[in-house]
Amino acid sequence: MHFDLRLDRPAALAAALLLICTAPASPALAQSGSAGPIEPTPAFAGQTDAPPPAEASAVRVDVITDALTSPWAVAFLPDGSFLVTERAGTLRTVSPDGSVSQPIAGVPPVKVVAAQGFHDVVLDPGFEQNRLVYFTYFAPPKGEAAGEWPVEHFYEEVWEKPFHERRVMDLGTERVGRARLSEDNTRLEDVEVLIEGRVERRIVFAPDGTLFVTGADAFRFYDSDLDGVERDFLDNPDIPRNFSGRVIRLNPDGTIPADNPWLSRATVARETYAHGLKDPEGAAIHPETGELWVIDHGPQGGDEIDIVRPGRDYGWPNVSYGVQYDARQADGRRNVPVGTGMTSMPGVEEPVYYWVPSIAPSGMAFYTGDLFPEWRGNLFVGAMAGRHLVRLVLDGERVVAEERLLENLDLRIREVRQGPDGALYLLGGNQLLRVTPP
Repeated sequence: MHFDLRLDRPAALAAALLLICTAPASPALAQSGSAGPIEPTPAFAGQTDAPPPAEASAVRVDVITDALTSPWAVAFLPDGSFLVTERAGTLRTVSPDGSVSQPIAGVPPVKVVAAQGFHDVVLDPGFEQNRLVYFTYFAPPKGEAAGEWPVEHFYEEVWEKPFHERRVMDLGTERVGRARLSEDNTRLEDVEVLIEGRVERRIVFAPDGTLFVTGADAFRFYDSDLDGVERDFLDNPDIPRNFSGRVIRLNPDGTIPADNPWLSRATVARETYAHGLKDPEGAAIHPETGELWVIDHGPQGGDEIDIVRPGRDYGWPNVSYGVQYDARQADGRRNVPVGTGMTSMPGVEEPVYYWVPSIAPSGMAFYTGDLFPEWRGNLFVGAMAGRHLVRLVLDGERVVAEERLLENLDLRIREVRQGPDGALYLLGGNQLLRVTPP
């Protein structure tokens, strides 16, 4: 099955309104209680609402399979098949003709609750010789079987508890695992846990061979909740350093690199590379600079793209371009601030780009292939709530154009990766898709 999508647009594009920040260095969001969506002031022109490119893209979309169940990540095996994680704790292969395997044996027990489950999978750079794969997942607590729990078990039943009670709750543990995939692709062998605790989203190999792993905000471990609180943690910066969403850096065997940025500070976890994120569900290495870029899935508004640098603070839970969820306010308030209520602050890194309202981003990839020469160097992001594929045209570290692709498919796009053949591969709904020129 395939679709030929030609995204026509009037020749005369509307002029883009570039909002130039004339506010002080630390602009605040609208006051709590105001009606309507928040439109925060960007810190620089082009930080949001980039205009569409001059020429629209035309693509063909082929459905490789629609027989997956909540797939989360895909990797490309040397034999041409695909290795796919499913959120409920299964790992499968998909052949080029769309045949889906039985679950691969040997996957450790997974607890599925709220946004937690079986997530990323990547191949070791030396996979053809060593057959090593790396993966992230949420493990059940000791004595609890693998299984799926209602969302309130991880959210409402946690944030409604006094903080001292939270600290003795054992809901499960985020883990990074490594194993060997058998020669016949049917089982994981020699499974080991490299590290556990607050890292269970994306895995990326850095150019120097170390591993970057992203993890979401651990609100249950500090005096916060799912989407922040109306207070800040400026008086104790080690709280966000240890419990906000973060990026860690490991050697492939799980040991700590000797040049990690926080090794001289005993009160910060030694694996931490950067902090102040909320829910980094996409990560990729820039093909020219070698730096890590991440997508941070914000609260209500404030989804953003960040360039991750060692020891840097990206703001959460003190600073955000988003606000707390209106639906969670029992008193009917809207646009309740997060933390300080500020969108910028000295010492906090500015996002390269942000979205308000939210698009719920997940998955990202820089395009470096030959099938779409006009896309080379562009950044692609999946949008789940937005139900489209984002194409961002870059000029250095700045976004100069944004194009929304595949809106007609009406799919929650979870994963975006470039394949060895130069095509883009997406996970949307229960489908694995291949995007090529028409």
